[in-house]
Amino acid sequence: MTHALAAAPAARTGRDSIGLLRLYRAELRWIFRRPRTLAVLGLLALIPIVIGVALTLVDASEAEGGRDGALLASAMNNGFVLPVAALTMTLALLLPLASAMAGADAIAGEAAHGTLRGWLIAPVGRGKLLAIKAFGVATVSLIAVLAMTFTGFATGLIVSGADSMFTLTGSTLSVWDALGRLLVVALWITLQLWAVGAVALAISSFTEHPMLVVASVLAGTIVFTILGFLDAVSWLHPFLLNKDWAQAPAAVLMDPLDMSMLGEGALRAACYVVIGLSIAYSRLTTRDG
Repeated sequence: MTHALAAAPAARTGRDSIGLLRLYRAELRWIFRRPRTLAVLGLLALIPIVIGVALTLVDASEAEGGRDGALLASAMNNGFVLPVAALTMTLALLLPLASAMAGADAIAGEAAHGTLRGWLIAPVGRGKLLAIKAFGVATVSLIAVLAMTFTGFATGLIVSGADSMFTLTGSTLSVWDALGRLLVVALWITLQLWAVGAVALAISSFTEHPMLVVASVLAGTIVFTILGFLDAVSWLHPFLLNKDWAQAPAAVLMDPLDMSMLGEGALRAACYVVIGLSIAYSRLTTRDG
């Protein structure tokens, strides 16, 4: 009898017994049932269309002025530049807002509505819970960027035609070459937004007020932008997440394609993802509801 008891396997507690894919699908259903999520994604998808239509109604001289103005002027007769210009303009505030909202809703929003406690007492490990939330934020970021990319590309094709795909250095691109370059910049921007979302998850794990999370992330983005203009703190610039947001996407518009700035920005964003998720995990493993 003693040997039989010793040989018997330990009883399963049920912890982590639910599959990751099943939890991910449940998280996506929860995310895309939120009307504000659908509203934000829809508005972001409309921005390139509005810009494309507006550019057909103005002269090139009226569109010029500043870095964004130069991109807009280049997009007037170039269907390849239009989605890049739209993404670059919205990367300053609107796209980070979408990721910040997703990160705020993922933990703080559910804590405010009492649904997070169900996750915490369910047979799901805290690490798996955070992974599901992080993948959910990344999915929202990816869909937002791809929606803008493809509506911008389609608008450029309609407004300027398929033969209007050329770089700012004068090289003509095929439709597939242009799509390939747009996919590169879309994935790069998605990684930047995932970094924003990771920071939002970290802040979200400390509060039950999602609007506080959104306000904190946007305030941090604005502070980072201001610091980027100050030469007195130039030593800090390499550590600012949004250091290359205004310049790096335009790298795909040049020929030959220079990946150095994109690579540096991707590495910086990956560090922010690791730090943000580490802080969130540390908090989630110590909270009881």
